[in-house]
Formats: sequence, C-alpha cells, structure tokens
Amino acid sequence: MSAIVLASTSPYRRMLLEKVLPDFVCAAPQVDESRGAGETAEELVERLAIAKAKALATAYPAHLLIGSDQVAVVDGDILGKPGSDEKAIAQLQQARGKTVTFFTGLAVFNSATNELLSSVEPFTVHFRNLSDAEIEGYVALEQPLNCAGSFKSEGLGISLFESLQGDDPNTLIGLPVIRLLEMLRHWGINPLLVEKQRKS
Repeated sequence: MSAIVLASTSPYRRMLLEKVLPDFVCAAPQVDESRGAGETAEELVERLAIAKAKALATAYPAHLLIGSDQVAVVDGDILGKPGSDEKAIAQLQQARGKTVTFFTGLAVFNSATNELLSSVEPFTVHFRNLSDAEIEGYVALEQPLNCAGSFKSEGLGISLFESLQGDDPNTLIGLPVIRLLEMLRHWGINPLLVEKQRKS
C-alpha cells in the first residue's frame, strides 16, 4: 500500500499528482464544506483542506494525507462549484472583464506523528469581456459544473482569459504542486530521488 493518500475524488487533482508521484491512492473524505460565519476565503479553504486530510487519518493511520480545497473570489463574493449550467453562466457573467482571485488551500497530515503542514496559494485570473454567447457556448461545450469559478483552465477555459498571474499554474487546476512537493520533501519524499531511494 502506498504511504501517500490524496484525500479527493477530483479527477483533476489526481491527474496533477500522477504527473509527479508514481505511487499514491485516492480516497473520498467526508467533510461538510459549508462556509463558517464570517470566514474569509483564505480561512475557508485552509480549514477544509486540513479537515479533508485529517478525515482519513483513522482509515490510513501511518500515511501522508493530502487535502486541498479551492474557491474563487470576485467583487468580494466567494464562488464555489456551480453545479448547474445556470449557475455556471451566472458566475462567468459576474467574472467577465474582471480580475478574479482563486485561493487554494493545501494540507499534508502525517497520521503517524500528527504533524501537519498547510498553506493557502493564491492565483489571479484576468477575464476577457466575454459576450453572453461566448459564456453560454463555453458552458455547453465544456460543462465545468464541478469546478470553482466555472471553467477548466487546462482545456477550453484558457480562451476566457486575458492573462494569468501566479506562482504555479497547477494551482488554478486545483492542486499547488510546487508547494505540495516542498511539503513532501519535509518527510523525505522526493520524486527526483526515487531510484536512489530504492537502492539505499
């Protein structure tokens, strides 16, 4: 069994992790994702990332558990996953011509030692002044209903933007891989040294 568990059923997060780690398992955390009273976007995603990682500690008692959560913020409003065509269209209409900041919470919990590392990674997207027809066409084509902010930047969603600004483009897809690898190195997990680790 792998020592690393991705506490997510997101195919996008799994895809990102598969690019850098050869061996891990995915499991679904049971976490209430409701926003707390007065909770900021940053506080929300960090709390949920930690909760997702810790939720699997009993099932995986000697593992590194990875949790992540993401929201978008536009005009001070927190946007989560739309869940329907109508809400996706409304989110993109609200975002057009504006700067939208995505906050992605990341947590790695060592269930053997109870040690926790966590962070919040921001990423800024500058949307084009999209027409209603472009927005409706995009939602119909790509169905981004389970994506915060209603787009998939790894696909046709890139056509919605004027520019992107952030440290790691993977963050926008849902997993800050650069920061995650930094956290994993804390526990001696380094994909660049796999062969050396196997021989030692």
